[in-house]
Amino acid sequence: MIAVLTDSTCDLHPDSAAQLGINIIPLQVSMQQRTFSDWQDIDPDAVYDHMRAGGSASTSPVSVAAFEQRYRELLSTHDAVISLHISGKLSETVRHAQQAAQQLGEAGRIQVVDTEVACGPLAELALVARDQVTAGRELHQVARAVLEARNSMYAELSVATLDYLRRSGRVSRAQAFLGGMLGVRPVLTFERGELKATRRAKVDQAAGDMLGSLKERFGDTPLSVTIMHAGRDTARINALRTAMVGSGLNVQRGRVQLMGPVIGAHVGPGTYGFNAIPIG
Repeated sequence: MIAVLTDSTCDLHPDSAAQLGINIIPLQVSMQQRTFSDWQDIDPDAVYDHMRAGGSASTSPVSVAAFEQRYRELLSTHDAVISLHISGKLSETVRHAQQAAQQLGEAGRIQVVDTEVACGPLAELALVARDQVTAGRELHQVARAVLEARNSMYAELSVATLDYLRRSGRVSRAQAFLGGMLGVRPVLTFERGELKATRRAKVDQAAGDMLGSLKERFGDTPLSVTIMHAGRDTARINALRTAMVGSGLNVQRGRVQLMGPVIGAHVGPGTYGFNAIPIG
């Protein structure tokens, strides 16, 4: 049997991940001179509340030692591990995973994949891997299916401001400047592992703008769509769900997913978006 391992930036709640048969290894988030394990020791809303009050938060990747320990545990009960992680251009996590596999001398039993994404898209790829494992696929087949899924899906996010991403080095100062206009929200997507600001949308039109972009890309293709949202704002989430239903997209499966503490520390409060992947 193959174990599916991903990191906490997939933003699957640990309890949900366990029920799905997906193993999670946490990154760390630091604020107010304390360090917490992502999703395990701290709730996402605690980070957003802290940032709204003017505070800052920083993050750190999974260590090589933590990966070594987790790989040993998984390989004691599984034949192999498919290890899927946040883009190497956003975090050192995937490089630490590769180092751990090499140092253990288990590179043949551990397949580390730089997914080039994070958040909802990473969760979707973990689910693809889980389905492939359940279907009895071999390790190289699981990895290939994950890469094919990554190439077929598309995500867009809208942030209230690019300042948080600029401070953490996730977007350039020039991009942050382009997004810094009153009355508009920057729209970002994952491009070759980086978060790119692609355009601006009016504040009250950003959700429709992103859904229109997905409609233009996918047409009537049956889709699995994930709504990603920073914080438990029920009214906003319901509005996004209503917008998705009325978008004309052929949504066959839908999920709502909170953005976790580590992701939240970089994108800031008020962020939301959609991820779509073709079904079948």
